[in-house]
Amino acid sequence: MNEIDQYIQNYTDEVQNLLKQVRNLIRELAPGAEECLTYGIPTFKTHVKTLVHFGAFKKHLGFYATPSGHEAFADELSKYKQGKGSVQFPLNKPLPFDLIRRMVAFRVNENQARAK
Repeated sequence: MNEIDQYIQNYTDEVQNLLKQVRNLIRELAPGAEECLTYGIPTFKTHVKTLVHFGAFKKHLGFYATPSGHEAFADELSKYKQGKGSVQFPLNKPLPFDLIRRMVAFRVNENQARAK
């Protein structure tokens, strides 16, 4: 069992399910990404650079696609509480998996371009 598995086990079954879905989505889009904990939350890296972070909190799932990943989707993210490079998806509403998918794909492409 790795660090992210242990992290996910700390939550209710419902939240664990959401975390696993986000993790699987990232794995699908970035199959060779390194998984680790950074800042105490699950992190994926490609080309030695952070791809995205995500984590569960009392009332939301935090998703961190760096400032550039959030700037690219600013209009769609405007309805959520945000910080620089972070967004809070409320746990009492369906997660926007299509948006998360597109943000991860954007970051995968961005990291690949920077690695060249």
